[in-house]
Amino acid sequence: MTPNMSADEIKALVLEKLLQVAPDIEPAQLDTATPIRDQYDFDSMDFLHFAIALGQQCQLEIPEHDYRELQSVDGAVDYLVKHSNGNAAAK
Repeated sequence: MTPNMSADEIKALVLEKLLQVAPDIEPAQLDTATPIRDQYDFDSMDFLHFAIALGQQCQLEIPEHDYRELQSVDGAVDYLVKHSNGNAAAK
């Protein structure tokens, strides 16, 4: 992830990573404010792969205690916007 990415660009990245982990998700049907697990058969391993993929793509070390903030698309976007300013520990 490059610095100065807009929230829309980050959202596109989050959706890309989500669909790589769970290709059966229909982006047009996805409520971005609702936890993904509440909408789809998205188990704990899917979630772990999603969180790891986001961390790798964004070159962020996402601590396990922050995973709860990634439960929805909007939450993941907010988290990445907040931590993409260089204050997060880089990998």
